[in-house]
Amino acid sequence: MPPSATRVPKAEVPAARPRPRPAFHRLRVADVTRLCPDAAAVTFEVPDELAGQFAHRPGQTLTVRRVVDGRDERRSYSLCSPAGSAPRIGVRVVPGGLFSSWLVNEVRPGDLVEVMTPAGAFTPDLDEPGHHVLVAAGSGITPMLSIAESVLAAHPGSRVTLLYGNRRTGTVMFADELADLKDLYPTRFRLAHVLSREPREADLLTGRLDGQRLAALIDGLIDIDGADHWWLCGPHGMVQDAQQLLADLKVPTNRVHRELFFADDTEPVTVRREEPAADGPVSQVTVVLDGRSTTAPLPRTATVLDAASRIRPDLPFACKGGVCGTCRAQVTQGEGDMRRNYALEPAEVEAGYVLTCQTYPVTDTLTVDFDS
Repeated sequence: MPPSATRVPKAEVPAARPRPRPAFHRLRVADVTRLCPDAAAVTFEVPDELAGQFAHRPGQTLTVRRVVDGRDERRSYSLCSPAGSAPRIGVRVVPGGLFSSWLVNEVRPGDLVEVMTPAGAFTPDLDEPGHHVLVAAGSGITPMLSIAESVLAAHPGSRVTLLYGNRRTGTVMFADELADLKDLYPTRFRLAHVLSREPREADLLTGRLDGQRLAALIDGLIDIDGADHWWLCGPHGMVQDAQQLLADLKVPTNRVHRELFFADDTEPVTVRREEPAADGPVSQVTVVLDGRSTTAPLPRTATVLDAASRIRPDLPFACKGGVCGTCRAQVTQGEGDMRRNYALEPAEVEAGYVLTCQTYPVTDTLTVDFDS
């Protein structure tokens, strides 16, 4: 069996934490705030009857949807608002990006937008005090702002250290909010801005937030033994460098948490409802969703999500890049080859869970259960 494949008999799969089924609702835009020339924060108004469904944990994401030229377009954006407040997302324009440009430059207060209920496990335990070290670059600050505000407000014994990389001062998202947070918690919130294309007063704070610079910053600012959790969000290369550095420093893996907006630093691929090719080997794939099972012959050259969406258009998905985890399901029969995974924890993979947007059928029969 290839290392990336997953084959777990149902009887051997341990119980997993329950996840509510995500659903889309039309929410009215309450506010659009320009953060810098190419980024904005969009706040949504939630009606009382949906308040429980949109109550979010810090660091979770919202998926927004629109139909363009008959195509179902979806993107996931991290919530920047603290727990207990109205849902607010931070969006930076991706050059040529159909979706981010629309949200930043065209959406206005009063517009109705289809929004999925909050999802994601990039969230701290607010009941447990501790020192949280946040490492972010660019728009990776979005979930970090939510996490920082929430943990500092939740417990007087919590501390936050934020290492935040950008190109220039003018590209820093949430600069005012971070300054306000520093004023509110002067002894418990430490902030280091690192700029790659603008000199700072200290050489340590000038340059890319790569592995070498992170090592120097950690050595000068952070007591490794006193840091309880590490949160990483930004470009794939930065997150990889940080993970390797923390592994070299013997930081336990269960204390290191990561989040990626897009696996390739680009807008997610457009979702297209195309018929899978009939040529080549096929597998009898059974999809279980909302208590209903559907079986069909699907090609092994297409992902389970892409091929099965032809017969079950109600399958949940968002980014289709292996990042958000919305399409998570459990393999209960057969074998699937998951090519990419940026969303599932090792324990989930061990328990038989896959991202169906990245999983290809391998065996003659395959069953994936979205209800597990």
